[in-house]
Amino acid sequence: MRETLTEAALRARLNAHAPYSKFLVGAAIEDANGQVHTGCNIENATYGLTLCAERVAVFKAISEGARGFTRIAIAADTDVLTPPCGACRQILWEFAGDVEITLVNLHGQSETLQLATLFPRAFDASFL
Repeated sequence: MRETLTEAALRARLNAHAPYSKFLVGAAIEDANGQVHTGCNIENATYGLTLCAERVAVFKAISEGARGFTRIAIAADTDVLTPPCGACRQILWEFAGDVEITLVNLHGQSETLQLATLFPRAFDASFL
């Protein structure tokens, strides 16, 4: 049986390298061919070089030749569901457009919404 996108995000979370914040996040993005690419957050002592799980998943997928994304799941151990940060919203918009996003936590809560709901009036190549 194939793992769900949410299960893949929860599993990817366990690979996070977060020695400073202890905030483990996993993401799983599905491409247009139905293949799932995962990512986890990877921290650095100089926080500015830290990468979020969503960006790792997108960049990993792109580096593996994937194009066109249909949905992404983001998993974190928080009481309140954690949406992508601003940088991740921009990357998601750039590479996936108004993609479906499912937020999930370890308490079984989830919410699904479109990126445009979180990122209205996004900047993209149409402004260049």
